[in-house]
Amino acid sequence: MKHTKLKKNYKKVKYEAGCDEAGRGCLSGPVFAASVIFPKSFYNPVLNDSKVLSEKKRYELREIIQQNAISWAVGIVDNNIIDEINILNATILAMHKAIDKLNVRPVFLIIDGNRFKQYKDIPHKCIIKGDSKYLSIAAASILAKTYRDDFMKEIHKQYPNYNWQQNKGYPTKQHRAALSRFGITPYHRKSFKLFDTQLNFDF
Repeated sequence: MKHTKLKKNYKKVKYEAGCDEAGRGCLSGPVFAASVIFPKSFYNPVLNDSKVLSEKKRYELREIIQQNAISWAVGIVDNNIIDEINILNATILAMHKAIDKLNVRPVFLIIDGNRFKQYKDIPHKCIIKGDSKYLSIAAASILAKTYRDDFMKEIHKQYPNYNWQQNKGYPTKQHRAALSRFGITPYHRKSFKLFDTQLNFDF
C-alpha cells in the first residue's frame, strides 16, 4: 500500500474540523457530508482521499477514523431538498448538519472545494483538493462516501433495476438505460438531467 504524506492541520488550533461530501454528481439519492476532528497526535500513512482507495480499504479506514477521532459526524440532505435548493446549497447544508452533530465545537473548519457558507461564527478555509492534502478532510471524504454507499446499497433492495449497489446513483450508461426503461423513482433528483434528452415531467 502506497503511503501518503497528508498534513495534520491547516492551523495550529486545538480543534480543527475537516469537512467533505459525497454524492454531489449523482442522479439519485441524498448528498452526504462528514466532519472529523482528530487529536494532534493522530497520523495514519494510508489515509487518503476516498476516491483513490479501494472499497475494502475505505471501510477499514472508517473504523480507524471512528476509533481515533475526537469527534466525527455525518450530515444528510435528501434528493427532495436538493431539488428545492440546488446541489451546491444542499452540499453546504449537509456539511453544516455534520458540523452541528459534532460533540466537540471546532474553532476552525477546513472545507474540501472552493465554495462554502459561513457556519455560525467559526472561521473556515476552502481548500481545492483538500481531501488529498489534509488528514481530517480525507477522513471526512471516507466517512461521507462509505455511509452514502451503505444507504445506496439499502435502497437498491427496493429498486434493484437501477443497480445502485454498484453505481451508487452515479450517471452510468446502465443507470440511464434503466431510467429510460423504468422511469424515475422517489429517490431520483428531478432537477438533474436524468435522461440523455431531457423529458418533461408532469408532477
